[in-house]
Amino acid sequence: MKRTPEPYLWLLFSGGGVVAAFLLPVLVLLFGVLMPLGVVDWPTAEHLRALLGHVLVRVALLAVVVLCLFHAAHRIRFTSEELLGIARFDLVIAVICYGAAIAGGVVAAIIVF
Repeated sequence: MKRTPEPYLWLLFSGGGVVAAFLLPVLVLLFGVLMPLGVVDWPTAEHLRALLGHVLVRVALLAVVVLCLFHAAHRIRFTSEELLGIARFDLVIAVICYGAAIAGGVVAAIIVF
């Protein structure tokens, strides 16, 4: 029986879907609507520096970014295969999509840490 990484990729996809569904709308509401309208005050640079000074906040921020990237990679992979009818190139598409997600995660880790 051949083992595939597919269950782990689906796990990252579902984790990213949960993060995207619960956290991203709140962030868009805060930073895209409420703060520009003046309903909520913008955080000061000192407050943000203090917040990002804690290692758990950095790890959580990195987890949100990485999970969202893998969720997007999985959606792009299967949507492009179905819509464009290029399922025969599954391995190439998977390497490109998940490779881009890994590269994005590395860039995010460099920026956060």
